[in-house]
Amino acid sequence: MKLRLLVVCLLLSAGARADEQLLVFPPEIELRGAQASQRFVVQHVSSDGLTTDLTATAGALVADATIATTAAGRVQPVGDGETSLVVQHGDLQASVPVRVRDAGAARPPNFRLDVMPALTRAGCNSGTCHGSARGQDGFHLSLFGYDPDGDYRALTTELPGRRINLGRPDESLLLTKGLGMVPHTGGQRLTPDDELHRALLAWLELAAPPAPTDTPEVVAVDVFPPELVLIGSGVAAAEGAGTPHGVVVRARYSDGSSRDVTSLAALLSTNETSLRIGPDGRAWPGVRGEALVLARFGPLTAAIPAIVLPPESAPPPPGPPARNYVDELVDRKLARLRIQPSEVCSDAVFLRRVHLDIVGLLPDVETCQRFLADERPDKRARMIDELLQRKEFVELWVLKWAERLQVRSTNEYSYKSMLLYYQWLQKQIADGVPLNTMVRELLTASGGAFSNPAVSFYEIEREPLKLAENVAQVFLGMRIQCAQCHNHPFDRWTMDDYYGFAAFFPQIGRKAGEDPREAVIFNTASGETQHPVGGAAVPPKFLGGPRPDLAGRDRRAVLAEWLTDPHNPWFARSAANFVWAHFFGHGIVEPVDDFRISNPPSNAALLDALAARLVETDFDMRSLVRDICNSRTYQLATRAEASNAHDTRNYARAEVRRIRAEVLLDIISQVTATRDKFRGLPAGARAVQIADGSTSTYFLATFGRARRETVCTCEVVMEPSLSQALHLINGETVQRKISESGRVAGLLAEGRKPTEVLDYLYQACLTRMPTEAERTSLLAELDSETDARVVLDDLFWSLLNSKEFLFNH
Repeated sequence: MKLRLLVVCLLLSAGARADEQLLVFPPEIELRGAQASQRFVVQHVSSDGLTTDLTATAGALVADATIATTAAGRVQPVGDGETSLVVQHGDLQASVPVRVRDAGAARPPNFRLDVMPALTRAGCNSGTCHGSARGQDGFHLSLFGYDPDGDYRALTTELPGRRINLGRPDESLLLTKGLGMVPHTGGQRLTPDDELHRALLAWLELAAPPAPTDTPEVVAVDVFPPELVLIGSGVAAAEGAGTPHGVVVRARYSDGSSRDVTSLAALLSTNETSLRIGPDGRAWPGVRGEALVLARFGPLTAAIPAIVLPPESAPPPPGPPARNYVDELVDRKLARLRIQPSEVCSDAVFLRRVHLDIVGLLPDVETCQRFLADERPDKRARMIDELLQRKEFVELWVLKWAERLQVRSTNEYSYKSMLLYYQWLQKQIADGVPLNTMVRELLTASGGAFSNPAVSFYEIEREPLKLAENVAQVFLGMRIQCAQCHNHPFDRWTMDDYYGFAAFFPQIGRKAGEDPREAVIFNTASGETQHPVGGAAVPPKFLGGPRPDLAGRDRRAVLAEWLTDPHNPWFARSAANFVWAHFFGHGIVEPVDDFRISNPPSNAALLDALAARLVETDFDMRSLVRDICNSRTYQLATRAEASNAHDTRNYARAEVRRIRAEVLLDIISQVTATRDKFRGLPAGARAVQIADGSTSTYFLATFGRARRETVCTCEVVMEPSLSQALHLINGETVQRKISESGRVAGLLAEGRKPTEVLDYLYQACLTRMPTEAERTSLLAELDSETDARVVLDDLFWSLLNSKEFLFNH
């Protein structure tokens, strides 16, 4: 014993290089029961962030062999007590604590702890097998095991003696079909004497008992290591190709215990070309890319990110200095990916981009000339500040929030109520009301829709379950709909979570006001939500949080306090992501309203920093927009560099974005100096100002204006289409506006030369002067045509139909 402890002390005192790390996972090991066993992974982290699995080559020992032993990457119990697992590789060393309890007691097989995980790992309760809505071949299990009691009955009491044979457990159909010994639609799912087979057989040999009522529940699932950065093989990932890295999955239970469930968890990769997960928990890297390692165990899912770099790749050279925290965090991620960002865009490109993004208009020719001639080094920051003070900034964000709040009139929801709701929203944003205050007022609103328009939030959607889904999706960025019928297969949400959150909304009362067009919203103080499994009333519970003390309060007020609290882990992140996506074409989480474990942020540190900035500034959106637009990241060019040509997630270059429908119509009207007429608005109003989601035109519908029938951001269609191209070329909008405007004729009538009109049109439409090649070609056209107006009208039409005009570069 003394010799072993001396060795441990020598290992811990050995010198290690400061630029490298040796880590052991899990960071603490708990073994409970004689059958317990814990895999561990020894990970080397190099100075440039690369991770390597050294489990097979590192030396490992347990400080006290009377408590535990280690062999082949596992720790097993010997006697109760506490000790340490110590590992060494070269001059690097690390240790983790080991605690053993009940080493002399063997836990009997448990239906919930052993059988249900085995069925899930084997795929028996998946949506393509017995977990489908109608089951398979007469046998139905709950999808991914959301109803263990129902599954127990299906196995043991339906068709007695068919699925399990207590007299000859090894001949049970549950095993023989899984082993492929008899015909099975799902094929062979078990291997003789593997861990899944042993778990099922041991339970059957014990006469297939139900789980004891005090069986602990799974409360968390951890995947280790927390991150992988691997050198790939250069080809599509496959088992046996390249150098793998081990992964360990641990479950934590309600009684405080934990357990190694690597062999029982369902493991998968979200990008199997870059990373493939073997059944033994080893991750095999392939081509360059990013992936998630997902682990599903019981009702819960956890994930870790993985980066796969190309063989023989080198870190990029240092780039230009960061302008703010946005650049620092983007650059840090790019450096890890060994990607070089593109150069900063030109002044002309910046000016056009920032106008379209902040106010939804193009800079006029005078602004363009003034800005390009300005030699002050801070002229871009000055322009951003100037644009943030314009009313068009407010109008653009009113449009975006009106889409998320489904502001539109229907047969049930009057036009007057809709208009008042829109005007309320406009005033909130124009007055700079903090976002959390605005949302709190929405969620707690009571009274008539005419006197308190915020109550329209509860008039547009009346069904409590749908209302809960909308609140989660709009304000928390979560799509919890999947958990209505079964535990979410790729996120943390269970049916209990879903109905617990829905329980905040069944006590909302509605009645007609004196004016039949007006609805009155009030708290009924009665009404409950029933769980579909068992039919019991479900008390309100915060998503991912505790059950609150309602103490006779309006449930909506309690929910609003939690949801808008600065410490809420999702509200600020969802809002920051929504703002970021507007300026980059896609969110750090994309889609922006689909936060889940299997869809993590492309840059979690950046999203956290943006959310912290929102909280720090009391949810002032202008401050966040200012930070984003002043960053070098926002001002990068769209031209790709060799290393970032295929990157679409990490903001190494600007994205070419099609301009949204309302803004596109507005800028066509702007440069042609024509006016549009929309319902409820005076002639000359902008499409961005349309209050009613039910109001549209052929142009707006063709280019993807949201109908606001759902809260999903996917209603806004940003992808180009053939019908859009045909309408621009052959439709009436562009040609009619050019003809109505007489813009070219008017410029010529002012005494401007054709070459001056040419320059003016380029600056008005594209915020730049024509290139030499363009000028030469157009001058030749002007020389060959007696009527310069014909050539310039054709040029005007061509510019309005060009990709450079229709897209934000």
